[in-house]
Amino acid sequence: MNGTVADLLEGYARGYFLMADDAGELRWYSSRRHALIPLDERFHVPRSLRRALNSGRFEVRINADFEGVVRGCASRAETWISVELMAIYRSLHRAGFAHSFETWSEGRLAGGVLGIALGGAFIGETMFYAVPEASKVAMVRLVEHLRARGFVLFDAQLTNAHLERFGAYEVPEAAYRRMLRAALEVEASFVP
Repeated sequence: MNGTVADLLEGYARGYFLMADDAGELRWYSSRRHALIPLDERFHVPRSLRRALNSGRFEVRINADFEGVVRGCASRAETWISVELMAIYRSLHRAGFAHSFETWSEGRLAGGVLGIALGGAFIGETMFYAVPEASKVAMVRLVEHLRARGFVLFDAQLTNAHLERFGAYEVPEAAYRRMLRAALEVEASFVP
């Protein structure tokens, strides 16, 4: 897929996301229903996770090992992250739009979330863990970070049982696009 950073950002700003198909071909996709992670009181921290959150076992870092998070997310047995998409994430990271929100344990990358920040919208692309609970801790700390930095929309694109435990919910495409347009007008910065 050829395209400048501006072209890529335009796709995300219009509510599309990139995925490689089974043949490795990269395409833009949309969904009739978009999954959102609530940034208000609807966000739920599972009771089973509280011990890991309070243990002090995980340290949070931002963009400390972006490449490691990209590789970790792409290394699953079934992945939609192609070599080409990895290169796009790197390009967006160099331009200041793609970020990794990481959990570290004992000096090593334990897990993280990869996403795109546009205005007051954070578009969560994917997550991974190498240490149990690491990606879940990253999710909770990321929501806290987004709230503190003035973000108003956390787009998870597609929901699953894991995200639903945190209160993820779906909205129809038309409502999502309205919410996204409003979020793009918000001035927020992912990194201090």
